[in-house]
Amino acid sequence: MNGHWLKSSTLWRSVALLGVIGLIGAVLLMWRAPIAPIERPSGFTTAQLQRGARVVEAGDCAVCHTRPGGHYLAGGLPLVTPFGTLFSTNITPDAQTGIGQWSLPAFERAMRQGIARDGHFLYPAFPYVHYRRMSDADIADAYAYLMSGPAVQAPPEQNRMNFPMNIRPLVAFWNLLFLHGEPMQPDTQRSEAWNRGRYLVDGPGHCAGCHSPLNLIGAEKSAHYLQGGSVDGWQAPSLVGMGQRANPWSREQLLGYLRAEVVDGHGTPAGPMRPVSLSLARLPVSDAAAISEYLLSLEGPQAVTETMPNTATLDAATQTSGALLFASACAGCHGPAAPMRQIDGRPPLERTSALHAASSRNFLKTVLEGLPATPGSPGPVMPAFAASLDHAQLAALAAYLRHQARPDQPWTDLSSTLEALRQDSQ
Repeated sequence: MNGHWLKSSTLWRSVALLGVIGLIGAVLLMWRAPIAPIERPSGFTTAQLQRGARVVEAGDCAVCHTRPGGHYLAGGLPLVTPFGTLFSTNITPDAQTGIGQWSLPAFERAMRQGIARDGHFLYPAFPYVHYRRMSDADIADAYAYLMSGPAVQAPPEQNRMNFPMNIRPLVAFWNLLFLHGEPMQPDTQRSEAWNRGRYLVDGPGHCAGCHSPLNLIGAEKSAHYLQGGSVDGWQAPSLVGMGQRANPWSREQLLGYLRAEVVDGHGTPAGPMRPVSLSLARLPVSDAAAISEYLLSLEGPQAVTETMPNTATLDAATQTSGALLFASACAGCHGPAAPMRQIDGRPPLERTSALHAASSRNFLKTVLEGLPATPGSPGPVMPAFAASLDHAQLAALAAYLRHQARPDQPWTDLSSTLEALRQDSQ
C-alpha cells in the first residue's frame, strides 16, 4: 500500500509540475516587453515621405483611423465586430495619445506581430496578419510619413468587447493559431504588374479581411481565399472568377471601379468599398491596373455557361407598384432619358452588379443608405430612402428591378433581408 501511495504522490507531483510549466509558458506567451519611448524623429527625405504617403493610402489607414468629422488619422471610428465594438486608435505623432514616442522597431513590431509599443496586444481587427507581408522598405516609409504629419491629441475611446475577448492577452493564442506568413517574394513566372497587384491585395490592401469568410473566432478561412465575406452589414463579393461570370468584368471595367468611377455594366462602389476605391483613386493608376490584372487571373471553381433563361413571371401588383416607385423615386437619375445618365455615364440599373448578385442585401443597403457625397472628391451622389420607402415598397421595387436584371432568378430573401437590415439600423 505504501508503494502505491508513493506512485500516486509521484504522479500528482508530475502533473503539478507540468501544470506549473504550462502556466509559465502561457504567461510568457501572453507577455511582451515594452520598447523604450523615443523623441519624435524628423529629417525624413521628401522622396521617402512621398513613398510613405502612397503606402498609407494603399493600406487604407485613413479609412479606419479617421472618424467622420474627426482629424485625419486621429482614430475614434467605431468598428463593430461579432465580439463587440472596437474604436480605432490615434496614429498621429502625438506623444501622449498617438505614436509620437514609437521607434521604427516598435512600429515594425505592431505591423508584423500586432503588439503595441508598451507591450499590449492589438486586436486582429488591425490587419497585422496582412501587414506582416509588407516589405521592410514600405513599413519604414509608412512610419516616416506618419511621423511627419501633424500631432493631434485624441485620447482613445473605451472599447466595448464581449467576454472573453475583452481579455487582451488571449489574443496571444489567436496569434499562435493564425499569425503566419512572411514578407512576400515575387513569382518570377509572372509579370511585374501581376506581382505588384498580388502584393497590394495580400499585403497593404488586406482585401481578404473583408472578401474572405471568417471562422468562429474571426480568422480568415484560407481555403476560401477571396471567395466572399461580410462587413458592416454588406456582402463583400467573391473576387475569384470575376471574368467568368454571367455578367463578367473586363480589365477596363475593374480598373474604373477600383478608382471609384461609374462603370458601364457594374455601377460604382458603395458602402465600405466606397472609401477604399477613393483611396485607390489617389494612387498612381498603375496600382489599380496591377490589382485588376491580379484579380482577373484568379479563376473561379468553374466557368459560367450561359443558357436561355427560364423566365419567371412577376405578379401584376408587384409589377405595377415597382414600376410606379421606379418612375417616382429612381427614374430622375436612372431612367433612360435621365440627364445624369449622360453626365456621369451611369448604366441602366438592370446591368449593375448589385442587381445581378445572388442576394438582395447590397442592393437594399444601397437604397436604404444612399451614396453620400465625399467632400473634395468627385463621384455620384444618391439620397437615402430608408425614411421615405416602407418595407412593402422596398420589396416591390427590388423585385421589379431584379426581374429586369435576372428574370430567371427572382430574389427569395427580400422580406427576411429587409427585416434584418431595419433591425440593424435601430
